[in-house]
Amino acid sequence: MTIHFVVHDEGDSVGVVVVEGLSASNRINGWIMDQDKMIEFDAKSDIPIGHKLAIKPIKSGDTIIKYGVDIGKAVADIAAGEHLHVHNVKTKRW
Repeated sequence: MTIHFVVHDEGDSVGVVVVEGLSASNRINGWIMDQDKMIEFDAKSDIPIGHKLAIKPIKSGDTIIKYGVDIGKAVADIAAGEHLHVHNVKTKRW
């Protein structure tokens, strides 16, 4: 089984893509490292390697958690399987 993305902890809201060529509508598999558990769903966006994807629905204004750390807030609703980047996540620093 190919692992397409990794997640640190099941409390995180995002995973990181670890393969090239992840395309919308692909069925993708993720490994939640701390719980040694697999999750699976359909990609909703084309997502480059090294970029984040939502592993659960995120509402506009929600805090984004990656590796157990607050990395910003959603500025739009984001469905599980969608790409997270500067178009829908902003830092809380400024």
